[in-house]
Amino acid sequence: MKLLPIFLKLSLLGLLIFSLGCQKESESIVSIALHPTNAHILYVATNDAVYKSRDGGSTWERFTSFSARRVTTLAIDPLLPATIYAGTMGDAVYKSPDGGQHWLPHNVGLKEHVSFVNQFVFHPALSEEIYIATTVGAFHSRNAGREWEARMNGMKEVHIVTSIAINPKDPTILYGGTTGGIYRSDDGATSWKRINNGLIPDSELMASMALGVNAIEIVRTNPDILYAGTTKGLFRTTNKGEQWERIGQSLSDPFISSILLHPTEPSQLYVGGPKGVWKSSDGGKTWQAVNQGIATLNIRALAMNPKNPQLLYAGTNGSGLYRSTDAGATWTGVPLKATPQAQN
Repeated sequence: MKLLPIFLKLSLLGLLIFSLGCQKESESIVSIALHPTNAHILYVATNDAVYKSRDGGSTWERFTSFSARRVTTLAIDPLLPATIYAGTMGDAVYKSPDGGQHWLPHNVGLKEHVSFVNQFVFHPALSEEIYIATTVGAFHSRNAGREWEARMNGMKEVHIVTSIAINPKDPTILYGGTTGGIYRSDDGATSWKRINNGLIPDSELMASMALGVNAIEIVRTNPDILYAGTTKGLFRTTNKGEQWERIGQSLSDPFISSILLHPTEPSQLYVGGPKGVWKSSDGGKTWQAVNQGIATLNIRALAMNPKNPQLLYAGTNGSGLYRSTDAGATWTGVPLKATPQAQN
């Protein structure tokens, strides 16, 4: 049964390793990163490369400078947006200081057996402070990724950290999603405590099937409220995780891979999973499918433009990237075709 977390992790990321050979590289989208102020600039990771567009997806550059390692997640420094971070499968962290033109490994202090980097989060005021979720735990850097320190005190039961979130108003408070539920830190990830009340019973946690937490999102206007997307449904808390409640039971599949929250209207949220994109306008009480135009409903990544919440992107496992300019009502495919002179 010890092999189960490994297979669970593969499921969480939607890698589908055994079926990738018959897919074109641009058909499987792993991660989407949007520029914080320029709506025309975005980065997309597929199973084979990282793509960058400077014109909203009309044309693309293609980057492959990762020692043939697969990129698993992308992040843009919110204060220095020319700086891009890429988490990989097998080679930890890469960083580009020039918008993706050049990449260098930034792995000092990371354990040699870090096999996946799942997510980056930045301190809201000091973006050189970065936290990452990996398959061997949570790590913290104080110097923009040059050095990393493990931050696992209190996470004794699990080591696979699948997602991470930071309180935008009090960055000493962080949440770690794992294959054994959720942990909270109140001291900048120096220590963690498990907060699974209402999320998963201890009897299930100690059994063979644990709960994988794919995504954690914090309501910016009231950071006591969080949403957690898991392998077994969508959950909500109004008291920083002290008590969770299951919501979204009407969703056609309990597996949630991605969550988006409207930045100023917290009652509006989106989730993605194997059965497409779903939208709620009442804080998760009711849901409607918003998939018009999407050919493959297996959603791996969602992104919302921070300046224009009507502009959304969805990455699928099978038919590539899609864009919506009307808050998800309709979607249009965005082919990732790099021009010859734009290849790197």
